[in-house]
Amino acid sequence: MKKILITSFLIATLLIFNAGAGTDGEMSISKKNSAKEIKECFEGINRVIFKVNQVLDRSLFKPIAKGYRKLPNPIKSGTGNALNNLSHLVTVPNNILQGEFKDAGTNTIRFIVNTTAGVLGVFDVAATIGFENLDKEDYGQTLATWGVGPGCYIVIPVLGPSTLRDTISSFGSLAVNLDPWYNVSVARDTHHFSDFDYYASRGTKALDFRAKNIDSFENLEKNSMDFYASVKSLYIQDRKQKILNSKLSTIETQDDSDWEEIESK
Repeated sequence: MKKILITSFLIATLLIFNAGAGTDGEMSISKKNSAKEIKECFEGINRVIFKVNQVLDRSLFKPIAKGYRKLPNPIKSGTGNALNNLSHLVTVPNNILQGEFKDAGTNTIRFIVNTTAGVLGVFDVAATIGFENLDKEDYGQTLATWGVGPGCYIVIPVLGPSTLRDTISSFGSLAVNLDPWYNVSVARDTHHFSDFDYYASRGTKALDFRAKNIDSFENLEKNSMDFYASVKSLYIQDRKQKILNSKLSTIETQDDSDWEEIESK
């Protein structure tokens, strides 16, 4: 009953904010349509949180990410592969919810093969036998394909850019146990995984992303008249392309196979 109430509250909140966004602030959610600008409802608050996040990044996250980049390439690639393998636990159900049954089958095979033969995903064995890595999917993308608009643009402390839809879908999926990895590590005492395993994986995922994008974000900040606006624009473009399953890149980033190309300084 508690989970039903939580879900109902989240859905109601999302609908109210989307209704308030109006036609000028709503992104088109059909994969066949172009996207409109997301409404900026809380710019003052967003900019304050953005500045706080910058301070945290410069004093804590960026130095750690630079240290992470100095690790041997096999460790970094293996870590990225393992984190990508875990993401299949959320991608597969969203493939199904979006009607992408072929992709769901491919990602299921990838998860099984890499978890077993690939030693918990450290090695991408599935790719070597013809099952290439596909786009990641999440519940925010699924809501978008179902017709739910993004609502307002928001900046979350520590976590960074998001939209109301994506924030509610992320936290809502945990509240109603839609994330299998969260379920076996945090929500339930399985005696195999602990809370630490889940939060460590989330933290490492963020660290891995930050380390791969140090140079890109430094260049963006250096060449931006308004860094906040540039990050917002970049996030919205990237999110749109993920919803549309576009292959275009909005940022010069590195994937796990490119770690050997990064020169540690």
